[in-house]
Amino acid sequence: MRNGSDSNGPWYHGSNRLFDELVSGSTVTPWRKLAAAFSHQPDLLSYDDDGAIWHNGTEPGYLYVIAEEIVIGRDIYPHPRTTMDENVEFLTRRPLRLRLIERLAAPPAQP
Repeated sequence: MRNGSDSNGPWYHGSNRLFDELVSGSTVTPWRKLAAAFSHQPDLLSYDDDGAIWHNGTEPGYLYVIAEEIVIGRDIYPHPRTTMDENVEFLTRRPLRLRLIERLAAPPAQP
């Protein structure tokens, strides 16, 4: 699990779509592996204390890094209704530029 965040980043976003800018209200995380998991569009996702992630997503995805400086409180804020640990899931206050860093194949089926 990734607990704790650094406003200097990097910050990640996972999606099943290609685009250059993240809209206001989108989710970002300092945990790269979590953003990658979300790119597969799971209905269910969980992680354990060791950072292992399980999800049921099946789509290929795209992993992005935020391509500009962002500051917690000004540009992003903790997700108010997250079910995850503190400092794992944040929402954007404004549009943010993205840079594609990885194309992700559809994951293998998980038991």
